[in-house]
Amino acid sequence: MPVTLTYPGVYIEEVPSGVRTIVGVATSITAFLGRASRGRSNHPVTINNFGDFEREFGGLGIAYPMSYAVRDFFLNGGVQAIVVRLYRAPAGNATAAIDANGLPLTASSQGAWANDLRARVDHDVATDLPWLATFGLTGADLFNLTVRDTATGATETFLNLTVAESPRRANRVLEEDSVLVRTAEPAPAAAIPTADAAPAHGEDIWALDTLSSPVSTDGADSQLLDSAAYTGSQADKTGLFALEKADLFNLLCIPPDERAGTTPQALYQAALAYCEKRRAMLIVDPPAEWGSAAEARDDLDADIGLTGLAARNAALYFPRVIEADPQLGGQLATFAPCGVIAGVMARTDAQRGVWKAPAGIDAALRGTQGLSVKMTDAENGMLNPLGINCLRSFPITGRVVWGARTLRGADQLADEYKYIPVRRLALFIEESLFRGTQWVVFEPNDEPLWSQIRLNVGAFMQNLFRQGAFQGSSPREAYFVKVDKETTTQNDINLGIVNIVVGFAPLKPAEFVIITIRQLAGQTQA
Repeated sequence: MPVTLTYPGVYIEEVPSGVRTIVGVATSITAFLGRASRGRSNHPVTINNFGDFEREFGGLGIAYPMSYAVRDFFLNGGVQAIVVRLYRAPAGNATAAIDANGLPLTASSQGAWANDLRARVDHDVATDLPWLATFGLTGADLFNLTVRDTATGATETFLNLTVAESPRRANRVLEEDSVLVRTAEPAPAAAIPTADAAPAHGEDIWALDTLSSPVSTDGADSQLLDSAAYTGSQADKTGLFALEKADLFNLLCIPPDERAGTTPQALYQAALAYCEKRRAMLIVDPPAEWGSAAEARDDLDADIGLTGLAARNAALYFPRVIEADPQLGGQLATFAPCGVIAGVMARTDAQRGVWKAPAGIDAALRGTQGLSVKMTDAENGMLNPLGINCLRSFPITGRVVWGARTLRGADQLADEYKYIPVRRLALFIEESLFRGTQWVVFEPNDEPLWSQIRLNVGAFMQNLFRQGAFQGSSPREAYFVKVDKETTTQNDINLGIVNIVVGFAPLKPAEFVIITIRQLAGQTQA
């Protein structure tokens, strides 16, 4: 009843429909973990194209395999990535702030790139700003700061800064608006920085120490990462656990720290456990030592070692890919395939849906010039029954993904999540329902609630059925949603529990196509 009935007349009441639309989550947001030449460390940064990566992390770098993996991801159809830059300081290196005419500046992130930064201060400021009197300031308390990256030409200018408490206090403005530098919170009685000399006609203000100041002279690039730097701390949200600060990711790529290197087995084990927790898939690169299909077969357990039910959330691809390296004048080099595979998955999701296996003649490996091992059908036949997905090269078709099994996909295991599309569809449904049923918490636990749950979850599953995500010619054959007195007993109600049971009939990929040919005998007349 809307209000207490007091006067004779008509009262209007709006009744909720009970419809709470469940929206499917994204399926191919890919997280990348590794070193880069610049960028904030241990912090997930969302990027939507490789141009974003160049601006945030410095672009391709010969010493940074992750940069090539990110490039391959977008080249093959990826749409959104989350990049976590890891940094391990060289022994004995401690970057110190340098005073730019009295203003202590540091680069916004670690790395040798900081040594190319220069800063310049001038006092050509405004004197009639309305907030000056409010904070007891005058134009004499203001200064302008210009910072330039002399390697790239990027320049930032910040007008009317001050070291006093105000809307333009330098440390807060740089924290919010600068991608190049930071400054510490000033002391209460800090003096404003002095101005640099005015340049003479034709002088380059960034080339002379008398006209500008260096921001850093001891910036150093990261050492090769060790296990501690990769894994990080869950409590501090560093390393792998920096992804705790990201809302959602579906695929995880950890390229080797060196081109000819191999991602440590212990790191993959930690990453797989984390992917299981976050309902994500881990894309595993083959060890650099695998030079043939026979080596992959014989060394799978020793070199990968990802077993148990958690291995449903991992997929291994062999061999590595060969690409032209623009940093080496177009020379061919060998790279780990994880970025390419993640891009193929994203492209397949967009074109066909997460229930379609990211493999087949449409799953082309864009940007590749070859494969490090060219396999025959017989060699492919050795690896496929073990759950190793092969990358193949065929005439006309070119280089394609030719396998769609998880690391629980070995024939001997007979796992229900043998295939990648089945596992990824299940993870998609789980994450979507987890997020889309939060409204149920604390609702009265009885039939009206149960009917709303059946309505909304059923509508979500019906939409997937209409898109072709399930087996069956009718919804009854394809899925069910059950929440009633059978799933939720009175004891469950007393404990504050509502049990929702959702079942679906997944599509399995046609992995083997068998064509039977029979000759018809000529008909004779009796």
